[in-house]
Amino acid sequence: MSPAHTPDSPLDGFEVLDDCHRRTLEELETLSTLVLHLESGTVDAIARALARRIVHHFGTVTRQHHEDEERHLFPALVRGGDPAVVDAVLRLQQDHDWLEEDWMELSPQIDAVACGHPWYDLDLLREGVAVFSALSRDHIAIEESVIYPEARARLQAGERRAMGREMAARRRAQRAQRGVRSSGAG
Repeated sequence: MSPAHTPDSPLDGFEVLDDCHRRTLEELETLSTLVLHLESGTVDAIARALARRIVHHFGTVTRQHHEDEERHLFPALVRGGDPAVVDAVLRLQQDHDWLEEDWMELSPQIDAVACGHPWYDLDLLREGVAVFSALSRDHIAIEESVIYPEARARLQAGERRAMGREMAARRRAQRAQRGVRSSGAG
């Protein structure tokens, strides 16, 4: 919890976005660690735990993050009409699609490890992780150097808190929905 955040004062949406970038960079390191660990040829408890963390982050957290950007940041920046910013937004939207495609190729391999199945293809995993990690890092760098500063300058404090409230509410609803599905109800 940030020093300025109390239960009565919602998070600034950028705190959530920045935290996700930090966590994504950590999980990219975890992804590299998993590949190195799998070179031993065994799917042990460590590999399974790393893989579960990775699957959760990139299958849930990152997708929510991209949705937040598409919903809260990109439209306002495109409306601003600055050609360099619009080009950056278009690039990042394309990146979101590529990152999703890359993840859809990687996730069955990592999910197999998470479930303890040794049928992953280490060469495919190693190559896919390199591509996914490079694109993710480049994507975050553009957001943090161009998009976030521009969006911070355009959004007032109240808009940023409203963004944080909406993001939190949507995550709560998604967690509740997953809970309903996993309990067999609905």
